[in-house]
Amino acid sequence: MSHTGTTDYATVTKRATALGFTLFALGAGIELLTHAAGITLPAWEHTLLVDMEILGILIFAISPFLFGIALPLVE
Repeated sequence: MSHTGTTDYATVTKRATALGFTLFALGAGIELLTHAAGITLPAWEHTLLVDMEILGILIFAISPFLFGIALPLVE
C-alpha cells in the first residue's frame, strides 16, 4: 500500500488554486491601490509584488493539472 493513498487531491487542488488566486489578487491589488493613492514604493517592494503576481498566475494555472489530473493518475 502506498503512503500517498490517503491524499485528498480534490482538496489539495482547491487550496492550491485558491493560494494562486490570492497571491495574484494581493499583489495586483496592493500595487493598484498604491498607484491610485500616489504612494511610491521602493524597488524591492515593487519587485515583491510583481513576483507575487507571477507566482500567483503560475500556481493558479498549473495546480489543477498537477494535483487534479497528473498526480491522481500516477498514484
